Amino acid sequence: MDDKQRIAFIGLGHMGGPMALNLKKAGHEVAGFDLSAEACSRHAAEGLRIAPSAAAAVEGAQVVVTMLPASRHVESLYLPQGEQAGLLAALPAGTLVIDSSTIAPASARKVAEAAQARGLAFLDAPVSGGTAGAAAGTLTFMIGGEAATVERATPVLKHMGANLFHCGEAGAGQATKLCNNMLLAVLMIGTSEALSLGQALGLDAKVLSEVMRRSSGGNWALEKYNPMPGVMEAAPASRGYTGGFGTDLMLKDLGLALEAALGANASVPLGGLARQLYAAHSKAGHGGEDFSSILKMLTGNAS
Repeated sequence: MDDKQRIAFIGLGHMGGPMALNLKKAGHEVAGFDLSAEACSRHAAEGLRIAPSAAAAVEGAQVVVTMLPASRHVESLYLPQGEQAGLLAALPAGTLVIDSSTIAPASARKVAEAAQARGLAFLDAPVSGGTAGAAAGTLTFMIGGEAATVERATPVLKHMGANLFHCGEAGAGQATKLCNNMLLAVLMIGTSEALSLGQALGLDAKVLSEVMRRSSGGNWALEKYNPMPGVMEAAPASRGYTGGFGTDLMLKDLGLALEAALGANASVPLGGLARQLYAAHSKAGHGGEDFSSILKMLTGNAS
């Protein structure tokens, strides 16, 4: 396969937009599309070619990448809906399809089966690394699908991510992502709780964060994504909890994790509690803020 590909990228949000731009910077011919006119115009200004529709974006594409909010969006795009045939029907056999949305493993398997029936190569490949990782091209991809398809996709994925993990068959990437994000939610709540306690005890948040980061309490939130404003300049907490991974998105992922746990008869008590806390935080009006804003609930500064 040639190094440079014709790629359709559908979903140009906080994650998808930078990922599409990295593919363009790598020399691929990229056509992007998003239902948001604002997202399209923003990325057009950065040099990305914008197609008038998803169907137009995939015309002539060798690779299709999607980054959409939820299972229903992925299914409604790819699969038949009433009189609409779905995007898979518009793709010639052999097209590589990579869905990097975070969705239910069952939805990923459903789309994979439909793709396989049409002779398409499909991967579920959700990511971790946040908006900073998307911009830097250092994301971690958790991939479900056939090994040969993963090998074929690697030249494309390596321009968006630094770590590529083949987790198993179709749906395994999504299952891995749900486990990761459930742990992330629990870690963020625990980190916020410790920092809010330190604040109440009169400790300097920067000093406390550095001590915990280098001690047994060290974790990704302390290392890369501190939830206390002013501690870490690049973190969403220091810019009003904007531009990161939204509370409602974390709440969605926790719901998917609990749904998967129920189906597998697995015990996830901390995951369940985390979902309750994020649900309350969202209901209080913070659904659009970064998920690290859960610290507000613990400090009593929820305005």
